[in-house]
This record gives sequence, C-alpha cells and structure tokens, in this order.
Amino acid sequence: MRQGFIILTVSTTKVFKTLEVLAWPANSPDLNVIENLWAIVKRKIRDRKPTTLDQLKQNIATAWEAVSAETCDKLVKSMPRRLQAVIQAKGAATKY
Repeated sequence: MRQGFIILTVSTTKVFKTLEVLAWPANSPDLNVIENLWAIVKRKIRDRKPTTLDQLKQNIATAWEAVSAETCDKLVKSMPRRLQAVIQAKGAATKY
C-alpha cells in the first residue's frame, strides 16, 4: 500500500490516505478508473460547445474542478468489484 497517494487536479489536490496498488498494470479498460473519470468530465462539458482552444481549456478546467473527492473515492473503491467482474467475465468486457 502507498500512504498519502495524491491525485492532482487543475487547482486542487485530493488526497487518499491509503491506496492499495496492483503489482502489475491493468490492461483492461474496465480496470482503468481514469476512463470513467474522463467520461464524467466529458458529460459535464458536452453541451458547452466551445469555439476556441481557450474556451475548451476553461471548460475542461471547470468540469474537472466540479468532480468531487467523493466521486474519485467511489471510483477507487470500485476496484475490488471491477476486478471480480473481469475475473468472472474471463477477461471479456464488463459493465464497467
């Protein structure tokens, strides 16, 4: 386990006290919670339709800031269920 693992965001830091790390990197997108986090951010900016790069950057920063520490925590805590789902699916796609 790693103590004081830090997730950096645009202008804030969200700290998880303890995070258990797998001994090897996950190859399944079902085990990559950052994909879910990006999907949340994309949903938050979908309707804003920026027309300039600066607007896009601002929309991304605003959407990223709106993601709560609780959301990040839920994603991290979903890993045991994700692992079990991938094992049961024998590596095939899961709901995650």
